[in-house]
Amino acid sequence: MSTVDVPSFSQNPFAVLTFIAAPAILTSATSVLAMSTINRMLRARERMHQLLTESESATLYRGANLVDLVNRAERQGILLLGAMRWIYLALGSFAAATLVTLLGAVAGQIGGHLVLQVIVGIGLLLGCAGVAGLVGGCFNLFRSTELSLVNIREEAELIRQRQAQKRKDAEI
Repeated sequence: MSTVDVPSFSQNPFAVLTFIAAPAILTSATSVLAMSTINRMLRARERMHQLLTESESATLYRGANLVDLVNRAERQGILLLGAMRWIYLALGSFAAATLVTLLGAVAGQIGGHLVLQVIVGIGLLLGCAGVAGLVGGCFNLFRSTELSLVNIREEAELIRQRQAQKRKDAEI
């Protein structure tokens, strides 16, 4: 039987770059997702403030429709906060995986087969945690987007109803 000789990092300089670059690229992509989610959170807060202003208006009564919109806007904020938690988990995991991978490259050059296996295991665990964070964050973002669509549809229907009423009033 022949044994397969695994090339060392000194034989393939791109191996270290690949192992460090992958988590670094995922960290960068996750950072962009975090910034986008923060922006969505701020917009959800602005929407809630707008609904508060509408609720305080003595001339405009929307009834249960307004309460439903408020409930969904609140739920959307909760989902966005949950998404941020997942995304921050992913960011921390990918950043830590980058560091662990760098340490693994150094440990691999020094020797220590057992140490290298432990570091590789930790790196994989951190990478999996990062991917889980991305998946969890994206799932919450999707659910938040669904709530936005429900609100958009209800408000569009309300506008249609108001316009139809104004058209009737203008005909009389």
